[in-house]
Amino acid sequence: MAFYEENPGQITQADIIVGIPSVNEAGNIAGAAARVDKGLSEHFPGMSCAIINCDNHSSDGTREAFFSAPGTAAKLYLSTQPGESGKGRNIRNFFEKARQLNPKALMVLEADIRNISPVWVRNLVAPVLKGAGFVCPLYERHKYETFLSNSIVYPLFRCLYGRRVRQSNAGDYGFSPKLLDLYLDAPFWSDTVANSGIDIWMANMALASRLPIVQAVMGAPKLHRLKGRYTHLPQMFAETVGTIFDLMEVYDSYWPLVKWSKPTALFGTDLQEVDTPLPVDVNPEGLHQVFMEGFDKYYRLWEHVYGPIVARKLQEIRSIGLQHFSLPTQTWMTILFDSAVAYRGMSEQDRKDLVEGLHPLYVGKVVSYVKKIWRMSLQQAEEYIENECMMFEENKSYLIKTWTKGERG
Repeated sequence: MAFYEENPGQITQADIIVGIPSVNEAGNIAGAAARVDKGLSEHFPGMSCAIINCDNHSSDGTREAFFSAPGTAAKLYLSTQPGESGKGRNIRNFFEKARQLNPKALMVLEADIRNISPVWVRNLVAPVLKGAGFVCPLYERHKYETFLSNSIVYPLFRCLYGRRVRQSNAGDYGFSPKLLDLYLDAPFWSDTVANSGIDIWMANMALASRLPIVQAVMGAPKLHRLKGRYTHLPQMFAETVGTIFDLMEVYDSYWPLVKWSKPTALFGTDLQEVDTPLPVDVNPEGLHQVFMEGFDKYYRLWEHVYGPIVARKLQEIRSIGLQHFSLPTQTWMTILFDSAVAYRGMSEQDRKDLVEGLHPLYVGKVVSYVKKIWRMSLQQAEEYIENECMMFEENKSYLIKTWTKGERG
């Protein structure tokens, strides 16, 4: 249970519950809560609603700002213990309180989103009320955003679980109370999940739950302080990739049986207006330098994990320079598959080293992607990613073979 709770209205039940995780968000939380409240009142007027601020014991007045937000929905405040941080810990407190309130639908939105629209609330909640288990948003994205999703999350999740969910690590979602028990009694929880690994953990478990999955069209980009454009940051990369690899072992009786992916249902296609994403700057030279520096620190690890064929290919890529740089999809796919297999049999420290060593290769993949789609439209770039994902699916037998061999070895 949460270390600290405020429930001024003594709420014991709510049909729809929205969680807003935060840490020192006094400047944003009131606006986010007010816009969520507007969405609830406009689109679900006959239902009892509650907004819960799940906080990390903020010291900047986040709690006071939250309660000052205008609106009619009940407001509750939860906090972790002083000194405990991490979005995952906030969300877990949300799960525990939500289970007590017996909701029909739940939603989570991050506190620092500057452009929350009332229709977002409708699009993330309504599919749950209609029977969906998990709802992922589909934000309008620039072709140079969400590199981590483009290169790792989307192709791996399609290949492993057969679900075509484009932005499963967006950080916002709607979900059914049917998932609360699964989340609270999960077969896997870690410090990584308790921090920023929570988003990919929730999505991964939902994709493996066999419950219906829906993608909600949001009709706008997601504007806030960090996510999206900075997914090459090492910590975010490590927590996301480590969680995916951890859950591959948890669900290895399920994903090898999945043959091909299927399209995912869309909700919210009735939106009349679509906002254009903001321009995104990338620095291929700086990213290429990260890739090159990886050789000095990690090449022996790469040789050991990926074998001589991939190692020689990496040396070849290193020699061609930025102008003609390309990291082929086949090579990148093999690196990811072999990384997942090696990770399973390693000690905690070796796992950390492996994921750290994978990061400069991922950055190299980003450079390759940027150069490939430089002159492409957004639609053409999406088609390029779809083709890469299909290659992952077509070569899944290699992953299963090496995974099974690792079990026997």
